[in-house]
Amino acid sequence: MKIFVFGNPEFEEDNLPLKILPLLKKKFPEIDFEIKDPNEEWGNEENITAIDTVLGINDVTIFKNLSEFKKAPRFGMHDFDALANILHLQKIGKIKKTVVIGLPKALPEKEALEKISQILNSNSL
Repeated sequence: MKIFVFGNPEFEEDNLPLKILPLLKKKFPEIDFEIKDPNEEWGNEENITAIDTVLGINDVTIFKNLSEFKKAPRFGMHDFDALANILHLQKIGKIKKTVVIGLPKALPEKEALEKISQILNSNSL
């Protein structure tokens, strides 16, 4: 299984997935965790599972339908984000299924690790 990890190490509100990544890799060596820039090419993956910070949630949440996300306003290419890229790739048929494990920005690292571990151990993706 491959899981993409999104985040900006320089931006506190968006770096929780990257902070817990070393512990996830150690705990789940059978999973291929890959740090990805939301705006770069992701290869030929038809099914994407990703871990990302999601604004407006209070607990770790599994999103299996992208329509659950409120679309962010875009004013230029700088505002092009992971959701826009995934929606585009789905529209042109490159991606069939997407699951996002959303982390709230203020969740403590230990709690985030525990909750993601429960999800990965439950095979609910």
